[in-house]
Amino acid sequence: MAGLEDQSISVAGMTLRDVMSGTEPEESGDELLPGGQQPDSGDEWDTDLEVDDFRKRRLVVTATDLYLQACQIVGVIPATYYLRHLDQPTLNMNHHGLGPKGTKALAIALVSDINITDLELEDNGILAEGVGYLAEMMKENFYIQRMNLSYNNLQTDGAENVAKMLMEDTAIKVLKLSGNGFVDEASKYFADALATHFQVKSLDLSHNQFCENEHLGHMLASNESLETLNLSWNFLRMGGAVALCNGLKVNVTLKHLDLSHNGFGNEGAQAVGDALRHNNTLLSLDLSSNRITDQALRLLCHGLAVNDSLRVLRLLQNPITSGGTLLLLTTIRNNPKSGLEVLDISTLVVSEAFVELLESVRQDHPALEVHYQGVAGYFSRGRKLDPIQTLQKILAERTQSLADFFRKIDKDGSMRVHASDLKKAIQQEKIPLDCYSIEVLIQKLGADKAGMIDYSSQS
Repeated sequence: MAGLEDQSISVAGMTLRDVMSGTEPEESGDELLPGGQQPDSGDEWDTDLEVDDFRKRRLVVTATDLYLQACQIVGVIPATYYLRHLDQPTLNMNHHGLGPKGTKALAIALVSDINITDLELEDNGILAEGVGYLAEMMKENFYIQRMNLSYNNLQTDGAENVAKMLMEDTAIKVLKLSGNGFVDEASKYFADALATHFQVKSLDLSHNQFCENEHLGHMLASNESLETLNLSWNFLRMGGAVALCNGLKVNVTLKHLDLSHNGFGNEGAQAVGDALRHNNTLLSLDLSSNRITDQALRLLCHGLAVNDSLRVLRLLQNPITSGGTLLLLTTIRNNPKSGLEVLDISTLVVSEAFVELLESVRQDHPALEVHYQGVAGYFSRGRKLDPIQTLQKILAERTQSLADFFRKIDKDGSMRVHASDLKKAIQQEKIPLDCYSIEVLIQKLGADKAGMIDYSSQS
């Protein structure tokens, strides 16, 4: 750990623990008075009683006084933002340029702070040294539950200090460490800390440089607290991807896993499929931008064919053809226990056969929502009329406007309706649009990923 003077942070001759406990320091000739002045021969004090009174008053240190004294001792300019937000649960000091010394001064002030539960320190150039000060502070502070240390150039030494902080059994439940230049060597420290300390529920290690190592897999295999893990934008592939999935296979707590923007490919997809055959707690999985081809998707589907826990699967920006998407949907249909509710392939174009099969699948899986980019060959098969214009024409013949039609569906007056409600209304009103036209209609109306359509522009 980056060294702290005498293994403690001190203010005006008092250690961190002394300041907070009210312990009076030993007599010292270099004791600082208000304003940082040195005491002289005693002419400034009329009696010993007044000296004692000053010492007693000094021990009742306000948060403002403590921070200002700390800044003076450390030699940094106080951050007025902190002084203005002392009584709030969230302290957002992102992008304040604190550096290691500014972090040290802040750490001193936070030792006894019982108000702040969310500490945001992203992009402050904290470095490993600054994390060392925070780790020392967290030995005394049991109130901070969320900490963001992203983009602070922590590197491997910083990872070691973070691990030491976690081993103190702190109250931290959410920890963000994105973009800190962590390499495979750093992952060992996280694995060791989280193998036996189970307070962290959510961990963000995205935008780092993890590649091929077994430590992250060991972390998942042994940890019994993590519910959310973000490993997006790393270099996980081949052996690293397989090791991670081996840990996922036996993990019993993880619910949300983001692996987007890695390089899983065929080998990684097969490992994910194998993990899904055994894991029964994972609820959402993001495999976007992972070089997953139709062949890799086939390997992934071996797990989807039997999995009954996964609710959300994202496969955006992968080189999957319309044949691959059809295989994916067929796998879901053939698994009666599938709990999938959201399939996000919104960067892919599907076939008309996919749309037709989707209507059939929804009979057994009514909660399933599939987001895709469009339907291939729709206009080439003679369907040249715009489905919105078609719907408007049919409604006009019934002396009804498109806006009126939507308002009948909109139960809460929010000017937003769900795609499934629109489909039901079209069927109930016996509007002659086939399933392909309805799907294209939903796409053209701009349904978002949640399936919601904003019809305000149609008014």
